[in-house]
Amino acid sequence: MKSFVAGAGMTRFEKPESREWQYWDMAREAGEAALADAGLPYEQVEQVIAGYCFQPSTAGQRAAYELGLTGVPVHNVNNNCATGASALMLARQLVEGGASECVLALGFEKMKRGALGGGAGDDFSTSPVARHYSVMAAAHGFEMSPPTAQIFGNAAREHMELYGTTEAQLAAVGAKNHRHSVNNPNAQFQVDYSVAEVLASKEIHRPLTKLQCSPTSDGAAAAVVVSERFAAEHGLEERAVEIVAQAMTTDTEESFASGRCIDVVGAGMSRAAARLVYERSGLGIEDVDVIELHDCFSINELLTYEALGMCGEGESGKLVESGATTYGGRWVVNPSGGLISKGHPLGATGLAQTAELVQHLRGEAGARQVGGARVGLAHNIGLGGAAVLTLLRR
Repeated sequence: MKSFVAGAGMTRFEKPESREWQYWDMAREAGEAALADAGLPYEQVEQVIAGYCFQPSTAGQRAAYELGLTGVPVHNVNNNCATGASALMLARQLVEGGASECVLALGFEKMKRGALGGGAGDDFSTSPVARHYSVMAAAHGFEMSPPTAQIFGNAAREHMELYGTTEAQLAAVGAKNHRHSVNNPNAQFQVDYSVAEVLASKEIHRPLTKLQCSPTSDGAAAAVVVSERFAAEHGLEERAVEIVAQAMTTDTEESFASGRCIDVVGAGMSRAAARLVYERSGLGIEDVDVIELHDCFSINELLTYEALGMCGEGESGKLVESGATTYGGRWVVNPSGGLISKGHPLGATGLAQTAELVQHLRGEAGARQVGGARVGLAHNIGLGGAAVLTLLRR
């Protein structure tokens, strides 16, 4: 059974505490936008999958009640930074499994200012990612810089040592994504920075500078997922975007056996998820036109190029430097500005990627439109761990 995104929407992603709103306010805004985009009332929704990381238990119900008090089931999901795509995946499974015809995937996050911690009150002995940070500590020690920047920064150092990747190539990722965000009214930042400016920004954990790191953000995003029959019965076929294939993978022995941060931060999970999506869809990376991937830090975009098969192992620095991943190149990666510039409210990120791709596949992305886009790929990853890939087609 096929499933489709009939409507998608999002709020603007904003710096925490910059606006007086609660998580249910942003969820209502995104949910209403997705429903309006689909041309459906909330009463048509049969189930809701709500994704968030930092709000209290049953926050999904509190958020969904802003859309209507219809009594439908509301399921809460937390999968770290991959929460939004996890919510989308559960919605798709309900539809494709025949349990429901119309499901709303809703992701939101109200965050605090400052660097993201490591979980469990930053007591790493009880953190869900304690094993990941233990690998890092054994190889690189543990410093005072923000832990997530530290583990990805150490992955960047390893990539530089193994393959000769340069700081300028890492900075090129940040410069590209900041340049793309200029045309995105929903992006937290909309400033064009050169590679030199990215390199000159404050160092967070060598070699990563501030303009190569995703910021904490407030925001929400949503998608209405429907069956093929529902789309036909409600006249939604013309604008509906098919979810062709989707896969979620978690850590394996590969994540920890090498003792490298490159593997600990999820490169293996992403490779496995990509392999599954290509097998299930019969399509390959050569068929993809536009990609929204999880650039929580510039190094993760480079690692993901390799995981998706866009280049060989160790060749991602040269790939971004060549212009192959921006307008006029082979693919346009993160036309939204990505997490680095658009922002990263954890529960909303994966669904915001979906909303962005839906616009491009419909030809509705305005100044940032990827010309002739027919196939889009979303990559959403969370430490601890989950990697979710979604292939969309229209």
